[in-house]
Amino acid sequence: MLITLIRTILLYILVLIVMRLMGKREIGQLQPFELAISIMIADLASIPMSDTGIPISNGIIPILGLLVMHLLISLVNMKSIKAREIMCGKPSILVYRGKIDEKVLKKERFTINELQERLRGNGVINLGDVEYAILETSGQVTVIQKPNKRTTIPEDFNIEPDYEGIPYDLVVDGKIMLNNLKQIGRDLNWLNKQVEKFKIKPEEALIVTYDGKGQIFCQAKEKKN
Repeated sequence: MLITLIRTILLYILVLIVMRLMGKREIGQLQPFELAISIMIADLASIPMSDTGIPISNGIIPILGLLVMHLLISLVNMKSIKAREIMCGKPSILVYRGKIDEKVLKKERFTINELQERLRGNGVINLGDVEYAILETSGQVTVIQKPNKRTTIPEDFNIEPDYEGIPYDLVVDGKIMLNNLKQIGRDLNWLNKQVEKFKIKPEEALIVTYDGKGQIFCQAKEKKN
């Protein structure tokens, strides 16, 4: 029982490391070769995990081999456009200039209802509002609406918004983010003074953020009974 637990922990750590080395894509954004490798890794890890009679190396070595394969394929894809097309395929235009391309739909085995579902997932209710709908190699659908249906932006009105930057987490669950404090050129004394305005101490804060406009957001932890 203990051996099984140890083997499970070791294989879990290995799979976690391998998946991290493979990159940060979400499952829905994996390319076909990445999805195939992910499935194979899960399968290879499960065999020695459940059967203690199989040497753990029988799972570790193939998993590391798949990682090497993934890195090599990724490198080739970066260097060669042709290889990228073979491995990942090319995007398909489902809607071109407002007209649904039935040939492409049939080729990709896409139904009208599925297309409408994907459009709704992109916040588009009416097919008539779509200028282009592109089926990406990851399986996601990118939607470009007609110009008169797109959401307006400040540039449309010749407005130049103020710079916002990115917000920095200064305290997360009571822990002070010292590196982020350095990034904004502040110190602990400054942080304490800012948090005191909310009548709490940094270690009592659930979250404290600092945005590009110099505004502080602070929320205290809920007090335990």
